[in-house]
Amino acid sequence: MSQEKELLTSSYDFILPDELIATHPASPRDSAKLLVYNRKTNEIIHTVFSEFEKFIPKNCALIFNDTKVIKARIFGHKLSGGKIELLINRALNAYDVNVYIRGKVKVDTKIIFSENFYAQVKELQEDGSRVVHFFDLNDKLRFEDILPIIDKIGHVPLPPYIQRKDNTEDESEYQSVFASEEGAVAAPTASLHFTDTQHKRICENFQHAYVTLHVGSGTFKPVDATTITDHPMHSEYYDISDKAKEILDSSIPVLSIGTTSTRTIEFYDKHGKIQRGEANLFLHPQNKPSRVNHLLTNFHLPKSTLLMLVASFVGLEKTQELYAEAIKEKYRFYSYGDCMLIL
Repeated sequence: MSQEKELLTSSYDFILPDELIATHPASPRDSAKLLVYNRKTNEIIHTVFSEFEKFIPKNCALIFNDTKVIKARIFGHKLSGGKIELLINRALNAYDVNVYIRGKVKVDTKIIFSENFYAQVKELQEDGSRVVHFFDLNDKLRFEDILPIIDKIGHVPLPPYIQRKDNTEDESEYQSVFASEEGAVAAPTASLHFTDTQHKRICENFQHAYVTLHVGSGTFKPVDATTITDHPMHSEYYDISDKAKEILDSSIPVLSIGTTSTRTIEFYDKHGKIQRGEANLFLHPQNKPSRVNHLLTNFHLPKSTLLMLVASFVGLEKTQELYAEAIKEKYRFYSYGDCMLIL
């Protein structure tokens, strides 16, 4: 396939029947379907995630993203009484929080969430997002101080294509069993397939380590540009643990659990091996991975940077073939859907 076609956003479009969009998680988690694609043999195997361990290459290290989803969707009202929905996107620093607001606001607008807890708009951004400060009475709150508050009053920020309200099931199911570092507003979805028992067993039998990438809502933003390289890639905070650094600085083959772990690992490898900071790496067929050898990932949205990341591993043509196969075999797509292992 031509290099020119690899860079066209339209090359990453496909039609997905509505019934293949997963609106609820697989139960149990490891009952999800697993498509295994071996690049060396060009073989495709259809199985279920409970069989995942059988396919992990020997002498391979697994890298997990231990970010934890916060209850980032909160509902409030303006002083005038107008209803407001606010979605936290990411902390910019201790006090400045980037958010998306449904409802008209201007600079200095106050949004009331409870008797003492409110936000005040500080900036209107060109991309449609807003920068706010949060307050308890007159005390300005640091980002870490708002987390226990929104844990009580907030809602699980389900992706927009899951067209239903969140419920108590989502509080546990839209979270990996090893989530520990609060800050994400979207789950690292390949991680959702692991049961606690399976995760512990894998960790006993394989080298492994954790990185943290606080996934932002930009992960769902489709590429609007005609050419994918014109897309402004969103930035997310990352942290590489010392153990992960040790693995990544060695020659041990790496199996990355999810696109978020992959973005973190590859940003580290391609940008000076800095352990923490802001990652905005865009992987695609003309910017291939340099450190990750194998990938576990879900099935992604058309025209998304995540789909282009998959193509950076297997190429555009094979990505199209694999997705057509998954649709034919009625795999469930997106955050609560099934998954694929690329060997």
